[in-house]
Amino acid sequence: MEIYSRVTVVVLGFLLATVAGTPVVRGLFRLVDWQTRREAQRREAAEEGEGGPELIDLRLVRAGKELPGGRWLGLLERAATYACIVAGFPAGIGVVMVVKGFGRYPELRTPDTAKSERFIIGTLASLLWASLWAGAVALSFSFTAG
Repeated sequence: MEIYSRVTVVVLGFLLATVAGTPVVRGLFRLVDWQTRREAQRREAAEEGEGGPELIDLRLVRAGKELPGGRWLGLLERAATYACIVAGFPAGIGVVMVVKGFGRYPELRTPDTAKSERFIIGTLASLLWASLWAGAVALSFSFTAG
């Protein structure tokens, strides 16, 4: 594979791993939030006959608003994950996770576990998405190397 083709594959994979990952992760959050609302509405309907409706539990929805900068952190996390895998340094992903965890630690140590849940969901979704595209790029290089 000539150098321009390789660069094109790496850049395209990078864009898919980072920028295209934002709507994917946000879509996952919408699904989680929708399920949370649906479960709360079911609980409310079941309890309505016993003294009135309960407050709808939208902890995950609220937690999303209380963790600012998530979009940029996700982009950077996916970029670093992609770069680590494509560069052949998967151990670097551990460094990325440590930095991200320390950066969010003050916000995550509250008694409300919803922030932690949202942090874990977003982190795993970003890691999986970036790893998928980095693996595809690495695999394409291994097929064309021979």
